[in-house]
Amino acid sequence: MSDAAALRLPWAVSAEPVGSPDAEALLREYYTEVADRYFALHEGRRSTPEEIDEGVAEYPSTDLTPPHGTLLVARHGEVAAGCVGVRMLDARTAELKQMFVRAARRGRGGAGVLLTAAERVAAQLGAERIRLDTRRDLVEAVALYRRHGFVEIDPYHEDPYAEIFFEKRLEEDEGR
Repeated sequence: MSDAAALRLPWAVSAEPVGSPDAEALLREYYTEVADRYFALHEGRRSTPEEIDEGVAEYPSTDLTPPHGTLLVARHGEVAAGCVGVRMLDARTAELKQMFVRAARRGRGGAGVLLTAAERVAAQLGAERIRLDTRRDLVEAVALYRRHGFVEIDPYHEDPYAEIFFEKRLEEDEGR
């Protein structure tokens, strides 16, 4: 398929069980990418499969299930190309988790489609705001969140890998 044809493929986002084959593959790729970038920056190496297994176990996605959370999978054409999780922190605050688009599908609008869908799900769950944390070395993610109206806030939890925290107020018409 030509690059021009790939750019015209539609994006479709839907909720999917965390344990589905596509979801498990996307989440593992997400952890591998963020771990590889961390280890490259701090230790000059890539992650090992064992470290990825440990990361997946340490940061499980089991809370991305109804009624207080959702995992969304984006398909570009027929290909599972990205994911994002939404979970409720309290009655009015949602959290964005594991935002990821496969490298081969980046630059085609998928991240924006996923963010919009995540905000809609958060509003449907009753959230008035959505928060997230990320690392400063994930510069593309930081730029994406700022571009989509997220503003930097004080830390709302402690995690050794969380360096920058964002929040966005959800509009009244986003599903409520």
